[in-house]
Amino acid sequence: MQLAERITQCLSSACEVITGSDALLAYQQNCEAQATATSLVVKVATEQDIRQLLQLASQLRHTDDAFVIFPISTGKNWGYNSATPNSPAVLLDLSGLRQIRVIDATLGLFAVQPGVTQQLLRDFLDQQQLAFMVPVTGAGPDCSILGNALERGYGITPYTDHFGAVTAMRAMLADGSIVQSAVAELDQSQEGLIDHTYKYGVGPYLDGLWTQSNLAIVTEITVRLKANPAAFDAFYIQFQDDQQFELAQQIVFQILRDLEGVVGSVNIMDRRRVAAMMAVNPNGAAAHQVMTEQQVSDIAKAYDIPAWTIAGTLYGRPKVVAAAKAEVKSIIGGRANKVLFSSSALIKIGRLAVKLLPALLAKPAKMLASLDAGIQIMRGVPNQVALPLAYWRNPRVEPAASVRLNPAADQCGLLWYAPLVPMRAEAMRAFIQHIRTLCPKYGIEPMITFTSLRHDTVDSTIPIVFNRLDPDAVAQAKACLDELVKVGLKQGWVPYRLNLQQQAELLHADSTFWQVVQRIKQALDPEALLSPGRYCPKP
Repeated sequence: MQLAERITQCLSSACEVITGSDALLAYQQNCEAQATATSLVVKVATEQDIRQLLQLASQLRHTDDAFVIFPISTGKNWGYNSATPNSPAVLLDLSGLRQIRVIDATLGLFAVQPGVTQQLLRDFLDQQQLAFMVPVTGAGPDCSILGNALERGYGITPYTDHFGAVTAMRAMLADGSIVQSAVAELDQSQEGLIDHTYKYGVGPYLDGLWTQSNLAIVTEITVRLKANPAAFDAFYIQFQDDQQFELAQQIVFQILRDLEGVVGSVNIMDRRRVAAMMAVNPNGAAAHQVMTEQQVSDIAKAYDIPAWTIAGTLYGRPKVVAAAKAEVKSIIGGRANKVLFSSSALIKIGRLAVKLLPALLAKPAKMLASLDAGIQIMRGVPNQVALPLAYWRNPRVEPAASVRLNPAADQCGLLWYAPLVPMRAEAMRAFIQHIRTLCPKYGIEPMITFTSLRHDTVDSTIPIVFNRLDPDAVAQAKACLDELVKVGLKQGWVPYRLNLQQQAELLHADSTFWQVVQRIKQALDPEALLSPGRYCPKP
């Protein structure tokens, strides 16, 4: 009996066992130009189906039909291996688990399964007339809320740390048993609410073990959502001279430190990063060539793009936001070249002018459209404003706002370098020089974004965008990422997450930390059924 048939027999009729080449293609496509051995996918419909699959894997562990399991939420992990396992495995597709439970609408607590995407949660909240913000990311509407939280992702809305907003988890171990916090087990009430309200429970905190690991399959998380604020304003601060970065950094630091709780995270973007959002690649999408300074200058002039752009948000009661807006202006103190607020008359007049004269104001219209889409993201409404970046060097597909984008299916080339950098001007400037010196050596556009998670924590996201169809470009992109990481580690710039290849290369099984992880793995999954090698180097 073939493995696919054995799996089919052990699962409910609502499950799909996928083996056909055409159906498998959606799972084999990726942005990272990784070869995939995926030949069997199981799309489950219930938690019990997962348990049955685990039991079968255990039964067959020492037979010719032995298999391991690699779970994915929606597989939209673009730039970090998409849906591609690090070794041959049965791909466990959890996207069919789409239940959303209202734990307590007044408290803003909602439970979601792996298949609940940003858009599904947004639609649910709108249908139920529940005024809460979705924890959005730039990855787009079709990406999993749960999957992003388990990778410890972050966004620009008030609850910046998405795993930080997770208050409870339901995890299935390799033997099929369910683990919840001790609070859930101690609670003898009918409602069972209290576990969902308190993140850390009683006793050792286990929920953190299920993030960036291969120790369990998480089937549900409870997330604390931020209520729609009574007032909102976005601010944009521009600096024309690249040498003003240190000043920009000081202003961001002070805003985050002094206005904590009112301001969300703050982005600092360089001219090349914003230019890639506004204009098509002047060298052509197929070219493995960095823009010249003159090309960048021409785009900047056409779209009024400064050397550095700061974007941030203010949330709260109307009087609080008004006071915070005044404080932001005071902190800037006239030192920036331009300061705009989304509530300003200038932006409102611009929208009206574009509406009346669309043909004459095509470039300002594009900028305002991007601005408005960014504001929607800041308000917790998912959209695709950031996804066209993945298409910067895609000669086959030009992204369109009216089409649901899928960078993996469209064969976009994308890798991410996302290191944590000290929130110090000199360290950030050294990092900028690192990116601008190294990336062009490999033909990679040095586009820089800093996302300040708090006043003392900043992560940089460097998109390594390449022509997926050009073997030389693929090799150069991977070599670029490899050197960025190796040089960066010596400077203390450590990525907050790694793709599967980096995990295999950089995580050393003989270190004390990973030895502890191995002991936990051996205790919880002694047959190594779950994602071998994922954030757990083999001894």
